[in-house]
Amino acid sequence: MEQLAELSYALDTFYFLMAGALVMWMAAGFAMLEAGLVRAKNTAEILTKNVALYALACIMFMFVGYNIMYPGGDYEGGFMPVISFLLGAENDAATFAAGGDDAPYYSARSDFFFQVVFVAAGMSIVSGAVAERMKLWAFLLFAAVFTSLIYPIQGFWKWGGGWLNAAGFQDFAGSGVVHMCGASAALAGVILLGARKGKYGANGSVIPIPGANMPLATLGTFILWMGWFGFNGGSQLAVANFDDANAVAAIFVNTNMAAAGGVVAALLTVRLIWGKADLTMALNGALAGLVAITAEPLAPSPLLATCIGAVGGVLVVFSITSLDRLKIDDPVGAISVHGVVGVLGLMVVPLSNGDATFATQALGVGAIFAWTFITSLIVWGIIKMVFGIRVTEEEEYEGVDISECGIEAYPEFASRN
Repeated sequence: MEQLAELSYALDTFYFLMAGALVMWMAAGFAMLEAGLVRAKNTAEILTKNVALYALACIMFMFVGYNIMYPGGDYEGGFMPVISFLLGAENDAATFAAGGDDAPYYSARSDFFFQVVFVAAGMSIVSGAVAERMKLWAFLLFAAVFTSLIYPIQGFWKWGGGWLNAAGFQDFAGSGVVHMCGASAALAGVILLGARKGKYGANGSVIPIPGANMPLATLGTFILWMGWFGFNGGSQLAVANFDDANAVAAIFVNTNMAAAGGVVAALLTVRLIWGKADLTMALNGALAGLVAITAEPLAPSPLLATCIGAVGGVLVVFSITSLDRLKIDDPVGAISVHGVVGVLGLMVVPLSNGDATFATQALGVGAIFAWTFITSLIVWGIIKMVFGIRVTEEEEYEGVDISECGIEAYPEFASRN
């Protein structure tokens, strides 16, 4: 029996680590997607932001964020966890050998690794929304605060055993804790930052600003689609028994079907509206389907998962166009994909999960949005007053690659527009 327990521990730990590695690969997906959807003159800077925010998220979450999000049983049902620093010890061998309910079934370090890549994913959402006009170092300063304090506190409310979890709020893999949280922080930044020059005409018209590299954006979407199997599948937290293995398989299938539904629905929607297929909307449709199913990827049937993804694909099209009419300039559609559709994902959970109610889901939506948006607005506001958050008009015209990085991603083809 002891050998079987050790084998199960090893298998669950390995699965957790591999799922985390898939989610880490999503950092490349975000980088490629955003690099494809910005103009050539801003590509090197957006890539710099993505690699830097990932590294910074890892350091800050190790230093303080992880212990805030998972403070232990003394804070169960609470609102504000303790602030402590650095990671605790690895699992105790004696506790494992003794067995029982307190015996761990995967390594504590594997849990940290899995959680830290989620933090980085949340911050990556902010990166695309504020692209092409934000100062690099202002963005990284906000990233340090977001990954060490803002994200972990609301994460504790649900996944750390805090008050939202006690209230019955359901969010299996993070439609709210990760995606809506990142989008709320992005919205606060975009409001203070303002739109890109030339995005909106004097008469209120919306002027499209095409991205530089659609093949790169498409590659990024496929990378994210693949990484999402770790995002949702790893959130089962185990695979080394009959029930968990079947659950992981169901989660993979539902995640894939929701993305497929999102693509098809988005394409059909833009075909009906504009008479043509739109690649960027198809890509965002895939991501919308993935975000929509993330709150509950286990309970739905594959058909229901496809329908949930399809609704997300339709919603994201109307959300992107509506935000543009409101002059909320989001170059990659991150606020719509992760925020608006994140709300959808949370609110449809009761359709398949009997433990959820629409009231508790709405409570979670309101709490996560209010906390993240208000605290982010304050932090962005302080950074704006002290350091400034927007590059100069001349630097924006020349491209932030030159002013922020001193190098261009496409020196032979960079366009000054």
